Amino acid sequence: LLQEYAGRPTALTLTRNLTKGTKTKLYLKREDLLHGGAHKTNQVLGQALLAKRMGKHEIIAETGAGQHGVATALACALLGLKCRVYMGAKDVERQSPNVFRMKLMGAEVIPVHSGSATLKDACNEALRDWSGSYEDAHYLLGTAAGPHPFPTIVREFQRMIGEETKNQILAREGRLPDAVIACVGGGSNAIGMFADFIEEESVRLIGVEPAGKGIDTDQHGAPLKHGK
Repeated sequence: LLQEYAGRPTALTLTRNLTKGTKTKLYLKREDLLHGGAHKTNQVLGQALLAKRMGKHEIIAETGAGQHGVATALACALLGLKCRVYMGAKDVERQSPNVFRMKLMGAEVIPVHSGSATLKDACNEALRDWSGSYEDAHYLLGTAAGPHPFPTIVREFQRMIGEETKNQILAREGRLPDAVIACVGGGSNAIGMFADFIEEESVRLIGVEPAGKGIDTDQHGAPLKHGK
């Protein structure tokens, strides 16, 4: 599935123009080329297969920007599973193209109007749904969060990003990189990229969080570095 459906391995691209005039070599791991448009597809396929193995017939998920919802809808359509995606009402308005894609693949998109009508409220509603339907449904969490074993499941299904990157950079450069940089939102991309480099003492691991309107305000997305 990962090779024939998702399109793995993804390319490692040298950004020649971006680093022109410097001594730096910067490579991009192209998870954007994966079917579904993001790294989300990796672990969604794994969890959907796990759900089928456990005898589940429905998948419950939450989504913010919509990428996890789209990936979940893709996997459910492929594997013949019913799909319910909870999404904050504000996000439904902002991300209408992804809502259309989810519905196109047969998913039921449920707007959440409670609270701030964003991702955290969608998570709450998804968990409420799952608590009453767990016998036939699997909650497909999209981030490296929640109770054990969810973070471990996400890491193991995403670690192919780092494994491929290590093999590709060794083939191209004959050495490990000086640093590996990953964006940190929910954490699934970063934990997947970092997992195979954690034991490499010579490699700096750098996670980048969103600063929003500034880390000195209460409107940023950097809880690991500046959370309270």
